[in-house]
Amino acid sequence: MYQLIIVDDEIHAVEGIRLGMDWSKLGIDKVLTAHTVKQAKELFEEKHIDIMLCDIEMPQASGLELAQWVRERFPHTETIFLTCHADFDYAKQAIRLGSLDYILKPVPFSELEKVILKAKERIHKEAETVQISQFGQFWFQLRPILNERFWQDILNQTIPSNPQALNLAAAHRNIEYLNEMLFLPILINIQRWHKSLTLREEKILEYGLKNSAEEILLKSRKEGLVIAISNRKILAIVSLEENEDLTAAFEQEGQRYVEECSHYFYCDISCYIGQPVHGHEMLDMMNKLNELDRNNVAYNNKVFFLSKSQNNSSHYEPANIKLWSVMLNKDLFDEVLSESTQYLNELDRGILNADLLNRVYQDFQQMMYFVLQTKGIQAHQLYSDPFSQQMILNAPRSITNLLEWVEHTLKKAKEYVHSLEQSLTVVQKVMQFIQLNISKDISREEIANHVFLNPDYLTRIFKKETGIAVSDYLFQERLRIAKELLIKTDMQISAIASHIGYVNFSHFSRMFKKHTNMNPNEFRNTHQHPKLEL
Repeated sequence: MYQLIIVDDEIHAVEGIRLGMDWSKLGIDKVLTAHTVKQAKELFEEKHIDIMLCDIEMPQASGLELAQWVRERFPHTETIFLTCHADFDYAKQAIRLGSLDYILKPVPFSELEKVILKAKERIHKEAETVQISQFGQFWFQLRPILNERFWQDILNQTIPSNPQALNLAAAHRNIEYLNEMLFLPILINIQRWHKSLTLREEKILEYGLKNSAEEILLKSRKEGLVIAISNRKILAIVSLEENEDLTAAFEQEGQRYVEECSHYFYCDISCYIGQPVHGHEMLDMMNKLNELDRNNVAYNNKVFFLSKSQNNSSHYEPANIKLWSVMLNKDLFDEVLSESTQYLNELDRGILNADLLNRVYQDFQQMMYFVLQTKGIQAHQLYSDPFSQQMILNAPRSITNLLEWVEHTLKKAKEYVHSLEQSLTVVQKVMQFIQLNISKDISREEIANHVFLNPDYLTRIFKKETGIAVSDYLFQERLRIAKELLIKTDMQISAIASHIGYVNFSHFSRMFKKHTNMNPNEFRNTHQHPKLEL
């Protein structure tokens, strides 16, 4: 519905028009009236007015002045002038002010009805034009997002990788695309940040990296876009002309991009430049670039070309894990750190790939966990914190990360072992030594040597604190383990004897019966639950 205002200093003229027209027939919802320009302006400030019927000759201020004011502040209002004089100058000013029409008084209602319908039609067309214009602006702003989603759907396989499916999806989304078009993909991977960042800070820097890629890699190329494809990965897609070779240009621009990003965005970053492909070949090309990135474990801040990549031999000189294990058992953590760092730095970068680096990582991790076990330390006691967990995840991804993880792992183990040794009493150290060596035929003298004490003196202080002699504690622990193994496992009794340090099986049986009144086999039959038959 529409609202209309009648502005005239003649009250009878205003009332005559207000009462003489069938406003509901014309779709006019409300008719406002004003007898001065001031009153009219106040109503304009308060109400939304679509059409103004305005007398030209009024005291204090003319209708032409009011129309100028309305045009500046409410340009969508349609103005129809009313006057008693058919003056040409008035007509010219009315036209200049964008007046819809110029009607002489007394106003013919049939003519006024036609002019009002004309005003409504113009308002409707202007509203459509504005809507179309706003929609056009919205579509223009939305187009990059639609293009980005189009390529993301191709890479995520939401759109099948065949020409027909791509054509159909592009047409459905109103995206300019032809099967004959060629594209050059450039994968950008953020290898690591140089400082600790919040998630919000990472996203801000990634946005800056994306904008820099548009500025440096795309330059003045109109047909191209840069999209985020996953965490820390960005993809630049450049549209190519047939037979266009940009290898030399992108080698230079790619290196410039890498250097500037490394300097200004606190990160190590690498670019992987693919080969020209059609749209339906993009997924396969991206898989190759991702594999190239996965196998880049040796270099930071570098530009790689898929066309120049080579399959290197994975032959390498393995680390001296056995020697390092012995050294760690002797608490030579610093020496192992020095040797392992030297070994990793001297690995041939030309043969390094993800699988080989992962092999080195797993060997070192196995060695560390074995050494910790021999010292009675569980790995989770050292490496369950979030920082250590993140380092474990990152370690096999690059030689740089692996070096950082090795240093972190050895230093933390060294600190823990030293603090543990300092906090344990002599008796606790003896108990720990017995637990770790229960499978060996250890003597009282060996135990005393471990804590650098005379065997007799050790026996006195051990008995004073525990109430039993060292040898009795050793036997009790062996007997406890033997009982558990007899009840819970089907191990041969001779194997159990060997497991708890008895070389002589007969001696084990005699000692067991002496303290349990049953031989090992009788004990097992008495205490082991019968197996349920299925």
